[in-house]
Amino acid sequence: MTTALVLHCAATWALAGLIWTVQLVSYPLFGRVGREAFPRYHAGHMQRITFVVAPLMLGELATAGWLLLAGEHRTIFLVSLPLLALNWLSTALVQVPLHRRLERHGFDESTWRRLTASNWIRTIAWSLRALLLAVLLL
Repeated sequence: MTTALVLHCAATWALAGLIWTVQLVSYPLFGRVGREAFPRYHAGHMQRITFVVAPLMLGELATAGWLLLAGEHRTIFLVSLPLLALNWLSTALVQVPLHRRLERHGFDESTWRRLTASNWIRTIAWSLRALLLAVLLL
């Protein structure tokens, strides 16, 4: 179980760092690209970020399942699981549709602002998960 826990923590901490980078660097820069260059910039962002995010999210989910199957039922781990579900739901139901809208229509300030504001859900959830799992690991 130690290997699973370390891998799980590593994935979660990587995602927490990544989401803070997206929240404070990537998304704010969307507003500075300009309407003409935005479609190409956004497409490049999506291609590159997906290459990083997808394996980490799948790894986090897989190692959570591994831990559950291995009998990890400490309260702090179980409390972190709804945050994991929240991240998946927010990604699938909020962030991905907003990115698709930007992909289809180009830069739209209202969509960009909703994307940035709603991403705080994932930023806070991954940060809380990272802290909870650090306590569990220690």
